[in-house]
Amino acid sequence: MKKLIVGNWKEHFNPGTASAYYHKLNKLVEKASNVTVVLCPPTLDIYALSHELDGAKYKLGAQNLYYENEGPYTGETSAAMLKGMVDYSIIGHSERRHKFGEDNLMIAKKVGAALRNNIKPILCVGETLMDRDEELTSRVIVDQLTVGLHFVAKADLDDMVIAYEPVWAIGTGDFARPDDVAKVAKLIHNTVQELFGDESPEVPILYGGSVEPDNAKAFLDVGYIDGLLVGGASVNAEKFARIIASAST
Repeated sequence: MKKLIVGNWKEHFNPGTASAYYHKLNKLVEKASNVTVVLCPPTLDIYALSHELDGAKYKLGAQNLYYENEGPYTGETSAAMLKGMVDYSIIGHSERRHKFGEDNLMIAKKVGAALRNNIKPILCVGETLMDRDEELTSRVIVDQLTVGLHFVAKADLDDMVIAYEPVWAIGTGDFARPDDVAKVAKLIHNTVQELFGDESPEVPILYGGSVEPDNAKAFLDVGYIDGLLVGGASVNAEKFARIIASAST
């Protein structure tokens, strides 16, 4: 399985600065046959970048989408609108869950909408610091997966990605230890197998949470981890290029 490196640019770059950043990054990144790189810019930048991106080196992703195709949903961008421009979409990122109040059912509907529109969902799961302190990590992860995958058929698993991002490690500089990540990654793998059966396709599992060039390789070497969801470091071209390079070796 190819390593999957996803850059979540969050609320950074307008169309002009996004283009400038992309060209800077492109000069630093060597094409690698064993790595898929996905760039997830703000929605405003997607259309322009879809015409610039070197499709042999990168895929384009959205940071979010809405599950209704159209209607009275001011400010939303539907999966149907994004269809044909993006290959992936991050869904259920902890910032959407905890800052914008998205619950497991809404996230499940978004996953279903993405699949219906030929967009690969990157379903994010992860525990808060309180969950961790109260030893609720396993329960939280299993609940988020069970509901989040509710509208997913077994045949859809080939197009699914799951990202483990402990909420307490996002943007804090505090990252999970590789052995802790290994335990959760195995839990995710086993939960998917229990939900869909032992012969289910392998779903790529990413780690996200204060990923930097100096720790990327350690996470990529963890069992059941197939790639990285990179936040802050992905808006620094030099750092992100180094992370991509670490996955290609």
